[in-house]
Amino acid sequence: MTPLETARAACATRRWCDAFDHFSEAADAAPLEAPDLVLYATAAILLGRDAEGVDLQTRAHEAFLKRGDVLAAGRIAAWIAVFLGGLGEFSRSGGWVARANRLAAEAPTPNAISGLALVPQALGALYAGDAARSRELFEHVMSTGEQCGDREVTELGRLGLGQATVALGRTEEGMALLDEVMVAVTAGELAPMPAGIAYCAVIGVCWMASDLVREQEWTAALQTWCNEQPDMVVFSGQCQMHRAALFTLHGQWQDAIDAAEAAVERARLGDVNALYGGNYQRADVARARGQFAEADLYFSRAFATGWEPEPGLALLRLAQGKIESARTLITGAVDRAVEGEVHQYLPALIEIELAAGNTSAARRALDRLHEVSGASSMPFRQAVSRYSEAVVLLAEGESRAAYTSARAAISLWSRLSAPCEVARSRVIVGLACRALGDEASAIVEFDAARATFERLGAMPALGELNVVDARGAVDSGPLTPRELEVIRLVTVGRSNRAIAEELVLSEKTVARHLSNIFAKLGVTSRTAAAAFAHEHDLVAKRH
Repeated sequence: MTPLETARAACATRRWCDAFDHFSEAADAAPLEAPDLVLYATAAILLGRDAEGVDLQTRAHEAFLKRGDVLAAGRIAAWIAVFLGGLGEFSRSGGWVARANRLAAEAPTPNAISGLALVPQALGALYAGDAARSRELFEHVMSTGEQCGDREVTELGRLGLGQATVALGRTEEGMALLDEVMVAVTAGELAPMPAGIAYCAVIGVCWMASDLVREQEWTAALQTWCNEQPDMVVFSGQCQMHRAALFTLHGQWQDAIDAAEAAVERARLGDVNALYGGNYQRADVARARGQFAEADLYFSRAFATGWEPEPGLALLRLAQGKIESARTLITGAVDRAVEGEVHQYLPALIEIELAAGNTSAARRALDRLHEVSGASSMPFRQAVSRYSEAVVLLAEGESRAAYTSARAAISLWSRLSAPCEVARSRVIVGLACRALGDEASAIVEFDAARATFERLGAMPALGELNVVDARGAVDSGPLTPRELEVIRLVTVGRSNRAIAEELVLSEKTVARHLSNIFAKLGVTSRTAAAAFAHEHDLVAKRH
């Protein structure tokens, strides 16, 4: 076969490196025709060679114009606009949108080019937080595709419509739209570029919505799709970052690290959308293991991509005893979140408010979590909701209700194969048992949790457990007289404001003392600090 024939055959079997190399060889011998330039551009883009891909698309566009095929030229112009918009080159994208719309109007037959050219604007509205406007635009994209019988434009419109609908908090409705898109993808009805876009967008929405069942199913399908094209760079890094998130939840932390590092490597090769997730997941494992300096490094790298690494960074600050910093980060994330993603941040807000002694604020956050997730049928959201409910009830002194909620959380987390979350819930059950006078049951729960934390290497969680469980308590180091006064007031349920009034201090000073106490005791919550004080007779030492 000639190099050109070999290149075409390689595209048909998705051997992108071979396709690119043979197209390059063929182009050296003679100018390529417009359809071959399109295939050549596809190979370049899938290999992560963005600049070459755009250049080849531009050449294909010009070649179609030269032969008078306005419809094909307009379609290429719209795809260039979509691609450049995804790279953040909005001015260039806008120029190609204008050209695509002009050619759509000049085309001799009805077409969906204007719908495709609307995708960058619709995505821009979605990313700017205007999900309602985005939904309106994507509805137009989809209807344009349907009217013209254009499957790719129809499914891209449906994809964006599903994303925007979930962002508006209408999760079940949005997921139904995305499921329909995935029918077209898995049936092989879409070309590689729109198929890859759909895979990664849908899994991203599943992650945002905490729909773990769908996320696992589509991540496995994406992994299979990527394995069939082993030299493909674009989309493969995003696949790895999603695998890392699932490995983390399932307690396979070394596998999570490996997948996160693979995602970052693929990002360096050209799948730039994997850079944030790869670094975030790497940081989250380090945080869970107590490797705080390493977690800080990777969260910083994630932040450098332009996305805020929350709630992970706020939880890291909490683990470091920097409660006010943690609160600032998480409240900012909650305030900026669209309706469909706020549920991701509320559990961390609850944990941080409890650590700060703001039980009433934690209750308000829990009420909002129930409002946005209470009716959800998704096991992950139910598990998060029941665990958060348990910790708030425990802080409010409702030990029996806390026990019931924590037991429900254990059942849900077990179904999801989330061992660390099961263990964290067991600690709450143990604390509730102790408060109810059942120390034997508390010890059973603590021992089960300890075994899991030790196996995973979850050192912060293990350290906190050792504080609340006297049998594993560690030396806290000396507390200053003022810190002793603060911790004694914490044990009787005083808020930061009440402590400040009694000791004639500012609330900021009380918060600083608490941060120091947490750091010295190796705990991250008032409940654990109070338990430590009781177990070590700090309360009894009051003058």
